[in-house]
Amino acid sequence: MSIVLALIVLIISIIAHEVAHGYAADALGDPTARYAGRLTLNPIPHIDLMGSILIPGLLILTGSPIFFGWAKPVPYNPYNLRNKRWGEAGVAVAGSATNIALALIFGLILRFGADMLPEPALVLAGTIAFVNLFLGLFNLIPFPPLDGFTALASALPWHAAQGLRRFEAQLRSMSALALIAFLLVFSYVLAGPFFAGVSWLFTLITGTNALGI
Repeated sequence: MSIVLALIVLIISIIAHEVAHGYAADALGDPTARYAGRLTLNPIPHIDLMGSILIPGLLILTGSPIFFGWAKPVPYNPYNLRNKRWGEAGVAVAGSATNIALALIFGLILRFGADMLPEPALVLAGTIAFVNLFLGLFNLIPFPPLDGFTALASALPWHAAQGLRRFEAQLRSMSALALIAFLLVFSYVLAGPFFAGVSWLFTLITGTNALGI
């Protein structure tokens, strides 16, 4: 896939991920994101220079096995959620669910449109499918500040969840060091199996192991 196309798709997919958090929170009773003007696909309110452009662009340019980024987090107040037991988990998984849904939609377009669509359209569909599949599954890893950790902590019984929250507080006290350590472990230990798993799912959905070819 072209670097420019991959970067554009990644930025849009990250924004869709964050907007989904806001819509989920709004549907569950918290209008904070709506009042802040964040329930929009307009990229300007969402873009974080470091997480949305510089780091994703650097990772793509260097051929890194890690393929991710972030936007400005959509604000929400968990105390406003109607469902105190499962509300936070629902908000947390909404972003990844949106990415996986986009991966399925465009993956099936690639699968069944191979004989009808021009090659540029197939490449675009394949890129959207792969990027969203990777982004959605990566965010489900149960490590803070990823959504998988928030969902797990929200779904566990209170005492177990408190242990995870203390773990999260300890990591946050380490600031960027914890994130760097996680990325190093992921790059050298988990990236290979993770990428292989994403590629296998991509092939399962699209019927091809190439992005639109």
